Amino acid sequence: MSAAQVEMKLEAIVVPVSDVERAKTFYAGLGWRIDADYAFDNGFRVVQFTPPGSGCSIQFGMHLTAAAPGSATGLYLIVTDIEAARDELASRGIKVSEIFHAGAPGAQFESDGSSDRAAGLAPDRASYRSYATFSDPDGNGWIVQEVTIRLPGRVDANETTYVSAAGLADAMRRASVAHGEHETRTGKADANWPDWYAAHMVAEQAGNALPS
Repeated sequence: MSAAQVEMKLEAIVVPVSDVERAKTFYAGLGWRIDADYAFDNGFRVVQFTPPGSGCSIQFGMHLTAAAPGSATGLYLIVTDIEAARDELASRGIKVSEIFHAGAPGAQFESDGSSDRAAGLAPDRASYRSYATFSDPDGNGWIVQEVTIRLPGRVDANETTYVSAAGLADAMRRASVAHGEHETRTGKADANWPDWYAAHMVAEQAGNALPS
């Protein structure tokens, strides 16, 4: 029998910046939680922010990395409602792209205005397919991606969590629609609908087959 695999949780990534105070003002302006700002006599400084609901934080400062400022690109922020997320960013004065979906594979990594970016939400608002992008003052690039239904194997079904009330409510709405179709197929009301909802929501988040 093999030993259990040791957990390795990605909890922080380093974002290279040229001006620590400017970066600190920018990320605070996003509404992200500031966890730390430590400076030392040898010139080392680390600042850490965490996006709302995220298990992973960002760090920047002085003498953290040899990477060129602005060289971090393709940094994903996952949301359950991209329209609400984009509206919030815009309301905070962030220059954020319009919502788009990929007209060609990899369009989310191309610059704003690329012809491969098709305007608007993905057809049928498919999970993983709708995006918006923005950059920090150094040009480090962020991709906002809407994910509502996970691909199989992405989430442990034994650890189902929702990071916001809005995300939980959306999952319940999808379960409600699916349950209505279930009752239509069976031709009778389902007295155990709470169990059915729970099974649907857990399976959906884990990317497993949904109950019918």
